[in-house]
Amino acid sequence: MEDLIKLTAQEAVALLKARKVSPAELLDASERRIRETDGAINALPTLCFDRARAHAEALAKERPEDREGSHLHGLPLAIKDLTPVKDVRFTLGSPIFKDQIASFSDVMVERLEARGGIVVGKSNTPEFGAGGQTFNEVFGTTTNPWDTSRTPGGSSGGAAAALASGQVWLAQGSDLGGSLRTPASFTGVVGLRPSPKRVAHGPLRLPFSTYSVEGPMARNVGDTALFLDMMAGSHIIDPGSLPAPETSYVDCLKAIPKFGRIAYSPDLGQCPVDPEVAEICAKAAADFARYSDGVDEACPDLHDAEAIFQTLRAQMFIASHAPLLAAHRDRLKPELIWNVEKGARLTADEIGAAQRAQGQLYLRVVEFFSKYDFLLTPAAIVPPFTHDKRYVEEVNGVRFDNYMSWLALPSMLTVTCCPVISLPCGFTKSGLPVGLQIMGPNAREDRVLQAAYAFERDHDFARRLPIDPRAPGTS
Repeated sequence: MEDLIKLTAQEAVALLKARKVSPAELLDASERRIRETDGAINALPTLCFDRARAHAEALAKERPEDREGSHLHGLPLAIKDLTPVKDVRFTLGSPIFKDQIASFSDVMVERLEARGGIVVGKSNTPEFGAGGQTFNEVFGTTTNPWDTSRTPGGSSGGAAAALASGQVWLAQGSDLGGSLRTPASFTGVVGLRPSPKRVAHGPLRLPFSTYSVEGPMARNVGDTALFLDMMAGSHIIDPGSLPAPETSYVDCLKAIPKFGRIAYSPDLGQCPVDPEVAEICAKAAADFARYSDGVDEACPDLHDAEAIFQTLRAQMFIASHAPLLAAHRDRLKPELIWNVEKGARLTADEIGAAQRAQGQLYLRVVEFFSKYDFLLTPAAIVPPFTHDKRYVEEVNGVRFDNYMSWLALPSMLTVTCCPVISLPCGFTKSGLPVGLQIMGPNAREDRVLQAAYAFERDHDFARRLPIDPRAPGTS
């Protein structure tokens, strides 16, 4: 069992395809690992192993050679509790829906299951995914396996903690302002925010929105590429969704080109960053000179990116959650109420100005990528903080006036509509993971994965997982 959980997802899939290990054996290994570790981290509070084993039995009746090339052959995985899985509890982290059972699956889940993924449980998330710390009134707080007094971040914190502790081989997440990237940074795993519409999902209340995206999390870059291959593809339920690429993301890692010039920004021109995080990320960025024509300290003009993000995020929240606020105000957490009410106060002129500004910002980013292949920057402004804090209030003497501003490093990149990956790039003196973001041009997830893979091959950060949850003060 211990050997099985230490397999990479790609290794496990190869064994499944060759029938050297069965889906049932991996399910047993996953269930045992969850039982051993989840009391300490609370990553997967909703489990569905009866449903998973029924799926495994159905897969056992198929011949692997009859399946399409893109297939997981019975690999267990986790789905975030913002996404419906038919016949499984679906709370969205909210007491309003604490007893809800999903009557359908998101089309992304249907695609993953059709391609041989087996859902074993739902990962914990803050209420409606709002916030960079994973806690809610339904299931409580998720902790960080590296130090259980600290947070794994959010909102895909349960997914990241499940991966870091070896509970599953792959975990789906979503990202609006850093919800894939912050947890990846805080737990030492990989999280990829794809370009909008790269991963089709729905049905959605706001199907034309491009801010929130679904994406893969894994323990290493190769497994992340594999998972994105399984998720990618257009679907009529998600208007404008992109087709899968002609060359798989896994195949694009087989030959890594030498890159042109690469840009590194320690702060995107405006974000306070913890000195230890800044030092670790600067050292990692310098390593990219090995794979490129050189690394410059440079950044596109993002001076208005945070303001754009805050306005358009608030617009999305009022569109999505106004009925909930009207019916259940007394049951919503204060940060969610703040964001919906911020949306309600917006004027048409403010929304229009933000949309125009985003258009101009995107043109500046396109021009930037005519000079540089990638932009590197820290994934989070701080290392993992203690989970008794709702959010980071101050860094380097800079005090934030709302619960989202500490997430500006990832959320400013959200505004660009470009793919961004977070991968581990080092550890603090106290042994906590630190992540580096790599952003590439729109729709070029292949290039972003290649850059991340080039770095990962030369470092052992990914190979330090899985780990047993560590109590505070242990190493």
